[in-house]
Amino acid sequence: MPEGKLKRELGLLEITVYGVGIILGAGIYALIGQAAGIAGNSLWLSFLIGAIIASLTGLSYAELGTMFPKAAAEYVYTKKAFNRPLISFLVGWLILVTSLVSAATVALGFGGYLNGLTGFNVTMGAILLILGCSFLNFYGMKQSARMNVVFTLIEVAGLIMILFIGLPYWGSVNYFEMPNGLNGVFTAAMLIFFAYLGFEDIVNVAEETKKPKQIIPKAIILSVLISTVLYMAISISAISVVPWEVLGQSVAPLADVASTGLPGSGFLLSIIALFATANTVLIILIVNSRMIWGMANDGALPKLISKIHPIRATPYIAVIITMLVCLAFSLNGNIRVVAEITNMGMFLIFISVNAALIYLRYKMPNVKRPFKVPFNIGKLPVLPVLGLLFCVYMLKYVNVKTLFIGIGVIVLGVIVHVILKKRNLIKV
Repeated sequence: MPEGKLKRELGLLEITVYGVGIILGAGIYALIGQAAGIAGNSLWLSFLIGAIIASLTGLSYAELGTMFPKAAAEYVYTKKAFNRPLISFLVGWLILVTSLVSAATVALGFGGYLNGLTGFNVTMGAILLILGCSFLNFYGMKQSARMNVVFTLIEVAGLIMILFIGLPYWGSVNYFEMPNGLNGVFTAAMLIFFAYLGFEDIVNVAEETKKPKQIIPKAIILSVLISTVLYMAISISAISVVPWEVLGQSVAPLADVASTGLPGSGFLLSIIALFATANTVLIILIVNSRMIWGMANDGALPKLISKIHPIRATPYIAVIITMLVCLAFSLNGNIRVVAEITNMGMFLIFISVNAALIYLRYKMPNVKRPFKVPFNIGKLPVLPVLGLLFCVYMLKYVNVKTLFIGIGVIVLGVIVHVILKKRNLIKV
């Protein structure tokens, strides 16, 4: 194995399962209740809005992923488009911070489920999960992918279980009831967008994919479609079984749906939730370590971080850094606040990605694009423009406190970039 190279081991099945696995992770298990309390029986519409935003931006990722099949994808796209090192660094910085915070919070969610089942300390449960997932991340991508397939099948089984439990109740409520009007539906969509995050991470394992230019676009489209169908069906089942007012107050919403619709099944759903949260943490840690490795390999972070383990062929220093940061964040966390922070950061990232694609259509019109976003007016891609506008509009529903936290994260990123550059620890 040549130094500095990752092994290409993943095919369409593994990559699609990776995307579905992280999309169908802790977000749906933890946030569906709070979203129901805001959107009411129109919860399914909030999921549809989230799917539209994800799909529009997902197509941009698909095209850019075939043009530049590299790790640290968003960083690479904005660098190729705008050639502004600080902008590219901040894009990578936002992704690292928001996703590691969310991974820590999901790990605490795992600890909470474990505590409810066994009485084990919540924080210790989260720490043990992060350590275990980090070991898998270090041990090998193929082993992590196999574990992901197993965990994904289990968590999807849990969601299908909710779907079938709710089927006999379909039609029992008015699915267009909006207690807070359309404003509530969009506010809920902003919150549950967290549940769609994951499709964009597919491009960050492009350097470990066998035929990335063919597989990456297909995997993105398939993972978003599969997740959307399941989410909308599950949301209809959930509000059909449990009134949205009750669901909005639940700390374990899907377990409550299971217990109500099929008494005695709540325990099983809690077990499945352990696998769902663990799966999400595993994939986020994998993707973030590749993001850090990719940025270091490109000179945007200290070169030491780009080292590949001589035996395991994994970016072990990036894995260790990712683990330590996630462990630090796991000492505290609130799922709703972190979801909002994560969503705001990702809306900014998606704005940058859509803008990069639009700009590259004019800057590099002759570059080969194995996949090209459909519906264009001349060189102008219509769908990425809509994706950009949707993301800008959704920032309207971010609360002021979260907005200030986001600004603080960006300012800190600028400071870190300046320090690294002054000390000649980075090339760009």
